[in-house]
Amino acid sequence: MERRSFIKKTAVAASMAGIGVTGLNAMNLSDSKKDEKTNSFKLKYAPHLGMFKNLGGKDSIGQLNFMADQGFKAFEDNGMKKKSVELQEKMAQTLLKRNMTMGVFVAHKIYWKEPSLTSGKESFRTQFLSEIEESVEVAKRVNAKWMTVVPGFVDLRQDMGYQTANVVESLKQASGILEKHNLTMVLEPLNFFNHPGAFLNKISQAYQICKAVDSPSCKILFDVYHQQIHEGNIIPNIEKAWDEVAYFQMGDNPGRKEPTTGEINYKNIFKFIHSKGFNGVLGMEHGNSMEGREGELAVIKAYRETDNF
Repeated sequence: MERRSFIKKTAVAASMAGIGVTGLNAMNLSDSKKDEKTNSFKLKYAPHLGMFKNLGGKDSIGQLNFMADQGFKAFEDNGMKKKSVELQEKMAQTLLKRNMTMGVFVAHKIYWKEPSLTSGKESFRTQFLSEIEESVEVAKRVNAKWMTVVPGFVDLRQDMGYQTANVVESLKQASGILEKHNLTMVLEPLNFFNHPGAFLNKISQAYQICKAVDSPSCKILFDVYHQQIHEGNIIPNIEKAWDEVAYFQMGDNPGRKEPTTGEINYKNIFKFIHSKGFNGVLGMEHGNSMEGREGELAVIKAYRETDNF
């Protein structure tokens, strides 16, 4: 997006919100427009579609350009696989043009109420592997490296040891597919409150599984929101599991909104991740604490604040 066009849009937004352009700039935009260095972040935070639908417009490409204009270096889209090939290609071209990294998309059908990979049933495994094959083509199309995998629901009729072995075997076979294309599935542990009955819920559990699979194509998605609820101890667990963590997702608690709205000290977490030399993506998998343009500006402001270390 041209700077002149962006200023015009923000002026309209300011008028509709009942504040002047000077006030709007004071809130967020003046600091990010001083020069290219200050209009960037230390880490690759990845917004998703809909997060800036008022400031960026309803069009997907317009939103991507707005994200880039604000200094965001990455983008994630859980639903990318369901989009048309034409839209996937357009989005990929825009990301490439704007030098943005494509983050995760969901690689397969997630079973929220049934034991899928935990059960060991061949029908579930066959379906999963087929969907991984399909996701390889999507990843190539949109220049993605990572895809999200959730093993499913606990099988109450089987000991956890057997369920773990079933999951590990499925992931080994999926890794065999992904390794050929230098792609990585990231396992996401989910918290007990939002997802009661989920098999995978702790970082240590995901770490154990990744060690058993023993593949560069099977790593951990560390969702800070989920782990704050389920076990806390965020920075020590990041440190412990570091060699198997390939991706992060954000969301403050309570509420699963942007950083600074809850109890999590994201500034310290981001500082720690940055100190480790992390060059991957941190997905902004959360909602906006306020609606409309004001809420979208608040999200940008929150990341400016927490990235300032």
